[in-house]
Amino acid sequence: MFYKDERLALFIDGSNLYAASKALGFDIDYKLLRHEFMRRGKLLRAFYYTALLENDEYSPIRPLVDWLNYNGYSMVTKVAKEFTDSQGRRKIKGNMDIELAVNAMELAAHIDHAVIFSGDGDFRPLIESLQRQGVRVSVVSTIRSHPPMIADELRRQADNFIELDDLRDVIGRPSREPRFDAEEDRRTPEEVK
Repeated sequence: MFYKDERLALFIDGSNLYAASKALGFDIDYKLLRHEFMRRGKLLRAFYYTALLENDEYSPIRPLVDWLNYNGYSMVTKVAKEFTDSQGRRKIKGNMDIELAVNAMELAAHIDHAVIFSGDGDFRPLIESLQRQGVRVSVVSTIRSHPPMIADELRRQADNFIELDDLRDVIGRPSREPRFDAEEDRRTPEEVK
């Protein structure tokens, strides 16, 4: 439940939201996402958290990060750490949980409602703390993927759970599949040649 006069802040765990939307088979349109929550209340901040690879000349996420930065999102990034695990596999670590939690705690006195886009159970103590400070907390993730992308304890702790799949028509990016052209389909084989 949202109230028009409540002050909102969005806290988007970029990698978690990306994984959840991919599991559901759609892409997020971040312009529509921001507008949807501006419609639901007084949006004070929309934070987006992501780790970037340090030595990559081109990162596939860089255009998104730049676009978000210029279109009303507060970007919180850090350099991902690359390491080799005990089996010799290359791993990348870029957890942004602490940054998200710190920003949420800093804003708690200035907001009425925090919307956390993540299913990570590690955020349960953060939600508890925000609630003790009088902040209502909604969590956006999905239980419709296999396995579900949200930890049960996080969903139970939140004041409100928003199923990401229910937002598909509101914040989903239109499909990029080739459009069916009825005119082309009516041509005879001789006209196609």
